[in-house]
Order: sequence, then C-alpha cells, then structure tokens
Amino acid sequence: MTRMPQPPRTDPAETTAAEKPEPSIPLSVPTRHRRLWLVVAIACAGQFLVVLDVSVVNVALPSMRADLGLTATGLQWVVNVYSIAFAGFMLLGGRAADLFGRKRMFLLGLGLFTAASVAGGLAQEGWQLLAARAVQGLGAAVLAPSTLTLVTAAVPEGPARTRAVGTWTAVGAAGGAAGGFVGGVLVDLLDWRWVLLINVPIGALVLTAALLWLGESRVGGGRRLDLPGAVLVTAGLATLAYGIVQTEESGWTSAATLLPLAAGVLFLAAFTAVEKRTATPLMPLRIFRTRAVSAANVTMALCGSTSFGSWFFMTVYAQNVLGYTPLEAGLALVPSSVSVIAGSKLAPRLMPLVGPRTVAVLGALIAAGGMAWQSTMTPDGTYVTAILVPGILMMFGLGIASTPLAILATTSAPPSEAGLASGLINTSRTMGGALGLATLSTVAASVTSGSPTPEALTSGFATAFAAAAAVLVATAGVMAVWLPKGERQKP
Repeated sequence: MTRMPQPPRTDPAETTAAEKPEPSIPLSVPTRHRRLWLVVAIACAGQFLVVLDVSVVNVALPSMRADLGLTATGLQWVVNVYSIAFAGFMLLGGRAADLFGRKRMFLLGLGLFTAASVAGGLAQEGWQLLAARAVQGLGAAVLAPSTLTLVTAAVPEGPARTRAVGTWTAVGAAGGAAGGFVGGVLVDLLDWRWVLLINVPIGALVLTAALLWLGESRVGGGRRLDLPGAVLVTAGLATLAYGIVQTEESGWTSAATLLPLAAGVLFLAAFTAVEKRTATPLMPLRIFRTRAVSAANVTMALCGSTSFGSWFFMTVYAQNVLGYTPLEAGLALVPSSVSVIAGSKLAPRLMPLVGPRTVAVLGALIAAGGMAWQSTMTPDGTYVTAILVPGILMMFGLGIASTPLAILATTSAPPSEAGLASGLINTSRTMGGALGLATLSTVAASVTSGSPTPEALTSGFATAFAAAAAVLVATAGVMAVWLPKGERQKP
C-alpha cells in the first residue's frame, strides 16, 4: 500500500492566525471552545488594566500632592503623561505584534506595565511618579494592540468573533468607567499608592495565565521595523497630545499650545511622506483605502472625544458640586459602568438583525440623548436625575456604538495587518479622548471664568455636555453616510 505523503512541517511561530487559527493537537469541540474563550478572557484582562489606569488616579491626585509635593501642573501630568505615551507608541506596538509575535508583545507590554506600577507605587519624589507613569503608558501601548489581535486571531470570523469583540469592547469600556470607583475605594480604605500597586498582583496573575494558555502567532516575511516612521509618528502624536493638554492651562491661542500643535502636524506630515516611500512601512497608507477602516477610525475618535470628558466631568461634579466623597462618587458611577458593559454585549445581538452601521448610529444617538439630559444638571441636583439616568444613557449608547466600530476596523483589514488595525483603532479612541477632554475642558472653563463656586462649575459642565451631545449627533450623521452597511449574519 502506498504511503500518502505528509504535509511539510511548519514553524507555528511563523504562521499567521488566519492560516492556523486552531491548535495542531485535535481537540473536542467543547474543549476547543473553552480554550478560545480562555484566550479572550486573558486578552480582556490585559485591556482592562491599561484602560483602567487612564482614569484610576483621578481621585488620588490630592493625596499624591500632599505626599510628594507636586504642583498643580505636576498633578495634571500624572494623568497626561500616561495618555501621551499610551497613544504615541500604540502604532509601533501594533506593528511589533504583527512582526515579532502577538503573545510575545502581550507579555512584554504587560511585564513593563506591571514593573512600572511597582515603581510608581513606591515613588518618593514627584519626578519618580511621572517617570513611572510614562513607562506605564509605553507598556500599555505595547500591550493594548495585542489584546484585540489575540481575540480576532483566536475566534473564527462570524457571530462568535462578533461576540468576542463585543466582550473585549465591554471590558475595555468598563476599565475606563470603573476608574473612579476603584480609585475611590483604594484611596478611602488603603492609600493612594494602591491605585498603582493593585496592578502588581493582577498583572502577575494575567502574565502566568498568558504564559500557560496563549499561543503564538505572527506574520512571516522578516523582522524589520520601520524605525524612521516609528520615531516620526510617535514624536508627532506625543507632541500633538502635549499641545492638546496645554490648552486647559494656556488656552488655544498661546504659544505654549500653538508651537507643539504645529510641531506635531509637521512630524505627522513627515511621517506620511516617509510611509509613501519606504519598502516596509510602519503603517501602510493603503489600509485607509478600505472604507470601513477609515470610517470606523474617524467615528471611533469622535465617540472617544465625548466619553473621556463625560467620566471626568461626572466625577468632578459629584465631588466638587454635590459634595460626595471619593468612595461615594465611585459608587455613584457604578450603574453607568454596568450600562456600558450591557451596551457592548447587546450590540453583537443587534448586528445580525440590522447590520453594524445601524447599530453604531443607534448607539451614538442614545449617547447623545444622555449627554443632552446631563446638560440640564443643576447645583442642587438629585442623584437619580443628575447622575444615574443620564449616565446610564450616555454609557449604554457609547457601549453599543463601540462594538461595531471595532469589528469594522479590524475585520476589514488583511490578516497580515491585524495588529496594525488593532493599534490604529485603539489610537483613534485614545487620541480622540485626549483631544475631546482638552476641548470640552476649554468649553467649560470659558463659562466658569475661573470661578470655583458650585453654580459656576455646574454651568461650565452643563455647557460641555451640550457640546458633547452636538458632537455625537454629528457623529451619527457621519456614520450613516460613511460607514459601510455591512452584511447581516445569522445569529
């Protein structure tokens, strides 16, 4: 009897997720299903940590100032230096995941993030805390693109992947939403240092699980990174982000704002020129020829521009106007945190029925309704009408809108650029949030005119929420026109 030739053996590390989505050892369907969702759980845990740290330090800032002698500007940079490093290195992290391995970059990013959390929690000087936060942001930028790529690589395309990305979106949104609550609990019951040190045991647990259960995948064809492009795009995004956050302190027309904004634009223009000419670009510009990728990233940035500001203003309103303690403010926002998860989990059930574009538009309009309601806030507002109901509507709508945008942005890109697409959609959300927070803070400050009274603060916050509602209505219109309709799936 003739022996059938065996297929050639390949190195799994050089095989793309699209070519080899399943383990080589045959597994029963229930076992394979459990393994896939374990990968999703590990990836989501990593995403939760990095998004949580965008906002978890907010309620700890007064304690940090007292312990470390930080100035008001220094306190601002405890938050901003993390976001700038996070956004600035995200594309590099996404491309590195494609070239060097998604699991490898997940482990490297999480290890760096966890080590920086130790350094920040033990800081004895203000500059030590700021340096640790910058390294945290770098670790988050390496880690975050891998989380979504691991999810899309592990779960086959179709309804199951839609549900998995919905879970990833929900967990990421919950991380941002839970920052105030987690920070309030840790500061009230323990110490401000625990808003950073809490990452250490969680990070160690996720690292162990990742080592044991994650499989490696990467794109073959060499290991070259576009270093000139990486330097230019990182410098451009970081400088642009620096200019944006300067607006809150210096205004939009000052040299301290305009010079870094102009420098950021010049860096990004140079990056575009380099990407057109290099043989191995960090971000192949052809990815933007795909309508779904371009439209999803623009509208994700617009949605992000309202979500970051919403959490910030709601937290400050609860504490500085209504007189809540940090813990009470965190507890007050728990229903909103739950609603963003509910919206993200509902979206995959709606997409097969009406399509991703309709779901995204619906979510943006629901969130706009919540923003409009929040803009009616008063200095003596009650919890139910001033925080609970409008907060639920805002976050429920944003949760619904984010899932189809993440799906469209990542599944429309080729498998060889999955990490890039993941890094790009994360960058869009983070940079949109930074720009939106700075813009809405400027809007609020123009109304308060520096007055710290509850009446002035409330008036400024209400105006900012009204502006955010207008942005979301406009975003819904852009979605309706630009997003592809998409195919309905059978649930």
